[in-house]
Amino acid sequence: MRRTRNLILLIAAVGILGGSILVAKGMSDDESGGGTVPVSGAALASPKSSPSPTGPSPEELAARERAKRVKALDAALKKYAANQPEFSVAVLDRKTGEVYAFRGDERYETASVVKVQVLACLLLTAQDDGRKLTANERALADKMIRLSDNASTTSLFNSLGRQSAISACNKRLGLTQTRVNSAWGLTQTTVKDQVKLLAQLVDPKSKLTAASRTYAFKLMNTVVPDQDWGVPAAAKTGEKFTVKNGWLPRSTENNRWIINSVGRITGKTTDVSIAVLSHGHVGMDGGIAVVERAAKLTRTHLKY
Repeated sequence: MRRTRNLILLIAAVGILGGSILVAKGMSDDESGGGTVPVSGAALASPKSSPSPTGPSPEELAARERAKRVKALDAALKKYAANQPEFSVAVLDRKTGEVYAFRGDERYETASVVKVQVLACLLLTAQDDGRKLTANERALADKMIRLSDNASTTSLFNSLGRQSAISACNKRLGLTQTRVNSAWGLTQTTVKDQVKLLAQLVDPKSKLTAASRTYAFKLMNTVVPDQDWGVPAAAKTGEKFTVKNGWLPRSTENNRWIINSVGRITGKTTDVSIAVLSHGHVGMDGGIAVVERAAKLTRTHLKY
């Protein structure tokens, strides 16, 4: 009886030991690339499902929404442009850093919007000399921007050094598509360059000091009432705007009109610079209507 019990215990012990050997062998075989590893109860449980995708990031969603808006604006502007004289428009959104441009690389004669370039060059030149504007310079700049006075512009254009001086200033300000003409109103530019220039008037990293930027804002924010058309048409009630317009019946185009508008709109959630350049208009009023319609379409579709 005792002998039988001992035999049973011996068999059980061998079984346990054999099982241990089997596990060890199996693990060894698996590490060398073969064999079957006995699995524990935990391992027999249902495997964890792979984490579900997190979905697009906020940045990706914003990019998709932006693409939809740009596509819609492209379509709207193309449709409108089909039956209008040629125009281009660009929008720089300072809150996002994004630039939209329709026919952005097309060059147009500036007419009086070149006066913003002259103002910027005047401010840069005074900064270089380490001085403030003289009383005479301020008087001329005031009339040049607020009244669009041509004689004042010519005086400043000449005193600064004419075509070469304005071109040098433009280069410092990052304008690469603008060609200054000795007859300043026939300077050629693009809407892309114009929103770059407008950005220099507000950007803390600009070549222009805070005092210079504040002065430029003051002038462009207080143009005489009969010259606040164009870009301001896209502003909402309560928003601020700056503007400088240009208009000229061009003798080389059968006295059809150049109509241009550049400026900025700011509000609680809005900070955009807009440039609209155009030519070939039968009359000034019709040209203004086209420029304002183009500016408004950018707001409708970009939703700034």
